[in-house]
Amino acid sequence: MEKNKQQLTRTMTSRHITMMALGGAIGAGLFKGSSAAIDMAGPSVLIAYLIGGIILLFVMQGLAEMAVRNKEARTFRDLVQSVLGKYPAYFLDWIYWKMWVLNIAAESVVAAIFIQYWLPDYPIWILALSVSVLVTAINLLSVKIFAETEYWLALIKITVIIVFIIAGLILLLVTFGNHNAVGFANLTEHGGFFPNGSTGLIAAMLVVIYSYGGTEIIGITLAETKNPEKVVPKAVRSTLVRIVTFYLLPFFIIVSLIPWNEVNGVPESPFVMVFKMVGIPGADHIMNAVVLLAIISSMNSGLYGSSRVLYTQAVDGRVPKIFAYLSKRKVPVYAILMCTLAMYLGVILSLYAGSKTFDFLMGSLGYTVLFIWLIIAIAHLKSRKKQAEHTSAYEVKWFPYTTWVAILALSAILIGIIFTTSIIVTGITLAIYLFITLTYVLKGRYQDN
Repeated sequence: MEKNKQQLTRTMTSRHITMMALGGAIGAGLFKGSSAAIDMAGPSVLIAYLIGGIILLFVMQGLAEMAVRNKEARTFRDLVQSVLGKYPAYFLDWIYWKMWVLNIAAESVVAAIFIQYWLPDYPIWILALSVSVLVTAINLLSVKIFAETEYWLALIKITVIIVFIIAGLILLLVTFGNHNAVGFANLTEHGGFFPNGSTGLIAAMLVVIYSYGGTEIIGITLAETKNPEKVVPKAVRSTLVRIVTFYLLPFFIIVSLIPWNEVNGVPESPFVMVFKMVGIPGADHIMNAVVLLAIISSMNSGLYGSSRVLYTQAVDGRVPKIFAYLSKRKVPVYAILMCTLAMYLGVILSLYAGSKTFDFLMGSLGYTVLFIWLIIAIAHLKSRKKQAEHTSAYEVKWFPYTTWVAILALSAILIGIIFTTSIIVTGITLAIYLFITLTYVLKGRYQDN
């Protein structure tokens, strides 16, 4: 293959990767997973998302600093390998790839569930297949077209979340027509703020971590971002503020307006339920459409992230070279097609498990996001020693305290999750991790570029 075929082009700007990070994180975890998190923790889910947001802040600051220090980095592996060594970098690369391919499989099913709101007679697998074909087509276009598509999809759902927040606050605080202001009684009634105790709060952390997962996709865009040393820190700062805002405020409105024990088991998203309460004709259909676009947006980001991991693995000779082939539009076609197989796997699973497919996959995904964050935080902790002589345009304040807080909090959450999560989900996840480790051992020593 010609050399120029091996190079991705730097066509993405700050607004693109900021929206992509939002697109990856504001998806099924928020719109569908919210029901599961509220069912586990009740109103105390707000504390769970606040804790998760603080941890995310500390992890992403470390990622931004490492990206600025290592201007030649293309993905996570390049950031981690120079600090922690070959195995952690290999493990991170593959669990990140596994996270996204499973995520797009899960979200193809969730998208189908929301389409069923309008087409109840169509089976989930047919609807999931249709969405999968659409997302594949978008990713096979040029990177610039993909980035623009993702930008506008993310912008639409952010706009609607803002409208949701405004409408929710009006329902909570204002009496009008036949509507009486709901107030905040639902936060403490129905078993109190902690109806399921600390166990429920810990169990919800798995959904929380899964929901926030995807923000770290910024670390995959390095090879296709203009001036990453300037763009990445800026994107991290703006993304974090928006994500915490777009999670905490909507959840506050949901658990205030709707009794927490009435959220789960309802076919539609809590967001649709709230828009029904507004009383605007067709508001539930509008919200359902936006939720659907949000999930397609998240799938879009997921397919991008997984295909770029596979592409860089191929460029470095760790997987067959065919996955390094770039089309005339500088798109890794075969890497994308390989990763789309995960969506079709989700279609096949939905033939047997139906809407339960998402719940089954979400648990394993939560574990994976947690390990990704842990590895990034540990790498950041050690990166200062490795690169102490180099000055950086961006440095984390209060280092190493923030990084240690992230590591200790994630470790505590991991222990808690092990004891509160289905042993089947834990066992399957462990088996996947052991398989990745086994492939590393069988390949022998990892060759440097």
